[in-house]
Amino acid sequence: MTKVFGLEEINEVAKAILALPNLNKVITFHAEMGVGKTTLIKELVKELGVIEHSSSPTFSLVNEYEAQDGKIIYHFDLYRINNEMEAYDMGIDEYFYSGNWCFIEWPEKVPHLIPLEHAAIKIQLLPNGKREIQVKNV
Repeated sequence: MTKVFGLEEINEVAKAILALPNLNKVITFHAEMGVGKTTLIKELVKELGVIEHSSSPTFSLVNEYEAQDGKIIYHFDLYRINNEMEAYDMGIDEYFYSGNWCFIEWPEKVPHLIPLEHAAIKIQLLPNGKREIQVKNV
C-alpha cells in the first residue's frame, strides 16, 4: 500500500493499514524524527480498541496497552537503545514473538532482533507538508 495523506487523514490511514490482508503483527516504522511515526502508532492503537491514552515510550522503551477485547499491543521506541544486547537483555525477543501487535520505532537500532517476517512502514515528509506512506510485509 502506498498513499499520500495529510495529518488530518491519519485515522483513515490507520484503518487502511489494519485492513490490509495478511498484515504481519510485528511492524517496523521508518521515518526521520518528527515525521509522524508516534502519531500514526497512536491512531493504530486507538483503532485496535485501546481506550487509555497512548504516548511514546521514549524513556521506558516499551509501552503495553490492552484493547477492550483483551488483546495486548506493544509500542517500542528504541531511539535511546545503545546496542542490541541492551534490547536483548530486556527480553525484547519475547515481545516480538508473543503473537501480539508490536509497533517498533527506530528498528535500525536492533536489526538482528527483528523477526524475519514483519511488516515495514516507511513515512516520508513531502515538500507540501503531506506524508507519503508505504506499507508492506517483509
